[in-house]
Amino acid sequence: MKTPLILIMLLLLTSAAFAGSTQTNTSGSNTAIEGGYTSTATTTYQSGSSSNSTTSNTTNSNTRSAPPSSSAPSFNSMTQDVCAVGVSVGVQTFGIGISGGKHAIDKNCERLKLARILNDFGMKVAAVAILCQDERVFESMIQAGTPCPIDGKIGKEAKQLWSKYDHERPDYNTYVKRMDDRKKADEEEQKRITAELEAMDKAKAEEDRKKANAEKMKDWKHPR
Repeated sequence: MKTPLILIMLLLLTSAAFAGSTQTNTSGSNTAIEGGYTSTATTTYQSGSSSNSTTSNTTNSNTRSAPPSSSAPSFNSMTQDVCAVGVSVGVQTFGIGISGGKHAIDKNCERLKLARILNDFGMKVAAVAILCQDERVFESMIQAGTPCPIDGKIGKEAKQLWSKYDHERPDYNTYVKRMDDRKKADEEEQKRITAELEAMDKAKAEEDRKKANAEKMKDWKHPR
C-alpha cells in the first residue's frame, strides 16, 4: 500500500519544465542554463521537508563586424610606348563598398613622343609645331621672340598671323586675361601721368601768378 501512495504523491508534486521559464524537480535538483531566463528549482524530500531556489539571469549580445574592404582594380599599360595611365578609386563604408577604374590618355606624353619621331625624320619645324600645341611651350616661344609656326610661316610672318588670328592661340584664354590686365595697368599709368602733369601745370601757374604779383609790387609807388 505504501508504494502506490508514494507514486501518486510523486505525480502530484511533479510539473512540466518550459525553456526559459520555471523548472521544478522532486527528490533532486535541476538547473536551466539559457540566455535571459528565470529558473525555479524545488526539491521535496520523502519526509515532507522542501527546498526552493530561484535564479534569474539576462545576457545581451550585440556584436558587429565590418564588411570586407573594397579594393580598387589595377590598370596597367600594355607597353612602354603607350601614353596611357591607369586610374582607379574605391570607397568603403560600413554597409557597402564600391570601386572602379579606367584608362586615361596622357596628351603631353603623346606630344613628346610625336615630336621626337618627327625630329628623328628631320622634320624640325613640324616637331616644334606639335610641341607648340602646349600653351606653356607656345608662351615660352613668344617670350623668346621666336613665335610658333602657323600656316607654313615662321618668324615675323608667323607673329603677324598670330596677332591677326589670336583666337587660334592655344593659350587664348590666358592671353586675353593678360591683355586685359595690361590694358588696366596702362590706364592706371595714364591716369597717374595725367594727374602728375595737372599737378605740375597748377604749380607752374601758381608760380607764374606769384611772379606777376611780385612785378606789380615792384613797379607800384605809394601816392603821396
